Amino acid sequence: MDLKITTLGGKDAGKVKLSEEIFGLDPREDILQRVVRWQLAKKQQGTHKAKGRAEIARTGAKMYKQKGTGRARHHSARAPQFRGGGKAHGPVVRSHEHDLPKKVRALGLKHALSAKAKSASLIIVDELKLAEAKTKALAANLETLGLTNALVIGGAELDQNFKLAATNIPNIDVLPIQGINVYDILRRGTLVLSKAAVEALEERFK
Repeated sequence: MDLKITTLGGKDAGKVKLSEEIFGLDPREDILQRVVRWQLAKKQQGTHKAKGRAEIARTGAKMYKQKGTGRARHHSARAPQFRGGGKAHGPVVRSHEHDLPKKVRALGLKHALSAKAKSASLIIVDELKLAEAKTKALAANLETLGLTNALVIGGAELDQNFKLAATNIPNIDVLPIQGINVYDILRRGTLVLSKAAVEALEERFK
């Protein structure tokens, strides 16, 4: 698969041959869903908590005598049916993480990249560098490329000027190649890869 390379200014900078094994697969929604669900589950804090009846600070004395009142036979005011009582089967602090095989994770990334390539939402840029950390200049470059909602993936080391300039632009995310992931690829409209990122991906899946 051949794709043209552009500069940040929108000029032609040649072509690059992309691996069919990474960018030419037929995307499977089930694999993408599994990986996204795994990612989001890992991100959940799991700190939600409600007190059970054993944790409520209330008297342990019997509410009223057993017989003769005509009322139900209650004992503890900590019971869930009373106002101020404990929550029955409430949420507890826990981890939401679950396992996902490494091969499925790797396959999910390939299918996400292939999905962007298939829908013509993949742009290859020769290098992500700016002379100055100016948001206005970068915004003009992105407008030239027609990018309003994009994930930009650079090499192992991001250019600091580019990173700083992109910070204040809405709907534009910038990550080094180590941070590439299925969720961020799918949540943005366009995927922008630098030449260094393409080389790193092909080396990773060799």
